[in-house]
Formats: sequence, C-alpha cells, structure tokens
Amino acid sequence: MNVPVRALGTAFLLLCLFTLDKGGLMATEKRELQITSTAFKHNATIPRKYTCEGVDVSPPLSIGNAPDAVKSYAIIVDDPDAPMGTFVHWVAWNIDPTAISLNEGESIPAEGRNDFRQDRYRGPCPPPGSPHRYFFKVFALDTQLDISKGSTRDELVAAMDGHILSYGELVGIYQR
Repeated sequence: MNVPVRALGTAFLLLCLFTLDKGGLMATEKRELQITSTAFKHNATIPRKYTCEGVDVSPPLSIGNAPDAVKSYAIIVDDPDAPMGTFVHWVAWNIDPTAISLNEGESIPAEGRNDFRQDRYRGPCPPPGSPHRYFFKVFALDTQLDISKGSTRDELVAAMDGHILSYGELVGIYQR
C-alpha cells in the first residue's frame, strides 16, 4: 500500500474512532488538545537522543487547551509505518491532570506493555530505509483508569472507551 493511501486510511480510521456514538471512543468536547515538544516540531525529525540509537528516553511533551473536567491523561506512541503493521512504543495512563508538561524521561507510574515487550517508553527504531512517522497521542480523560500496570494498548483503548474528553497528537519523523 503506498504512503498516501495508508495516510488517508489512518485519517479515516481516526475520524471513525472519535465520532462513534455511545459505545465507541468518543471525544465529548470538540476542542483538540495541543501537544508540543521543545525537542521537535510537528512533522519534523525526532532527535537521535530519543531513539534506540541515542539515550532512548521519552521527549519532553506539553499539553495545551485541556478541558476543565480532565481527571487524568493517557498516552499512546506508535509507528503506523512499521513493516508488520502499527508498532506500539509507549502506553501510559493516569497521568496527573494538573500536568501541563512532562519532562524528558519523566517516570510515569502507570505504564503498559509496548511491542518491545517492555513496560516503558522505547523510542523510534525503524529498520534502515524510508522514514517512519511516530504519533504521540494524548487523551484527556474524565476518570482515573482501573487497569493493571503492563496492560497493552488494546486494553488501554478499551478502558478509555466512553471517557475521552479531548485528544491531540504530535507527529515526529525518524529514519535510519
């Protein structure tokens, strides 16, 4: 599948996910979270430091335009360009609702299992070749989630069902 068709398919899937009626992932507020980083800009190259070729620590992230009713945040970082399908790099939840930023390498108490089979952030590590996109997805939730440490992306998504107030993402690019 070529990249433009895949990107269109991803955009359509996200649109469907966030416009489903009561049983689906539904952002109850229209406004979008603004996710930024001092390490890289949207659709720009992720510095080596935050990858498997560097220190492999999570980049600093800032959250703006959050709804007043937020009780916690959740993060999913994934690579939709991986050869075998979307590859999950980070799953975290129950992030303090007063947090407007996460420091570089900040410890998150509730982290889940990534596709490296580890319960922590693992940075971009694509095979040599074309660039990959990394989506840093942040969800503002109306609750603290009651799921176990080590839960997977799918378990996190199921737990967030019906609790998403707002959503935003930052996309970074990395190539080896």
